Amino acid sequence: MDKEGLKHKGLLINEILEHKIIAICRNVADDVIVDVAGALYEGGIKFVEVTFDQSGKSPECKTEKQIISLREHFAGRIHVGAGTVLTPEQVDRAFKAGAEYIISPDTNPEVIKRTVSLGLVSIPGALTPTEIQNAHACGADFVKLFPAGEMGISYIKAVTAPLNHIRLLAVGGVNEDNLADFFKAGIKGAGIGSNIIKKNLLEQKDFKGITKLAGLYSALGRG
Repeated sequence: MDKEGLKHKGLLINEILEHKIIAICRNVADDVIVDVAGALYEGGIKFVEVTFDQSGKSPECKTEKQIISLREHFAGRIHVGAGTVLTPEQVDRAFKAGAEYIISPDTNPEVIKRTVSLGLVSIPGALTPTEIQNAHACGADFVKLFPAGEMGISYIKAVTAPLNHIRLLAVGGVNEDNLADFFKAGIKGAGIGSNIIKKNLLEQKDFKGITKLAGLYSALGRG
């Protein structure tokens, strides 16, 4: 990676630490993805994760198309990443589409190494202290603690005490009632999907409702 690439990656990491919230766009239709991202942005969220569908129901090109669309439409105002990335090949596809960061539900050394080699921010998923440390040792910039909500705040505190050198993000079961407690426990940020992009709001195309929720979580992120 050249100096400009290193500089951009460092700035992106700092922005994640500053803004804290990554909105997860899963199963969002092509014809509303820009509207949803715009609603998130109006609410103060600048990081949007577009997920791959591993069930095979939606082709990988749909994720690529949405990443490209958001990158072109928002021209750097929103930082777009790819989520549910399970293979190095998907890392490559996301990179070519313009993703700036790669998020996974698991710790796959090959995915992490490919992400790092391309100069993207690496955010693999882990649960146990061993998995978290392994992800960090492979080069992860952040580690996604997943499913964080199922484990509870006491578990988070227990994990962050010895692993305070690793930047952790909480994903899964994070909501407006527990987000502040996650931050107090040492979590550096959070990925939030259906608690912001609610199914009923999507169905009704209630983008103002999404903006309102985005504003709530954005404010909690700022403390």
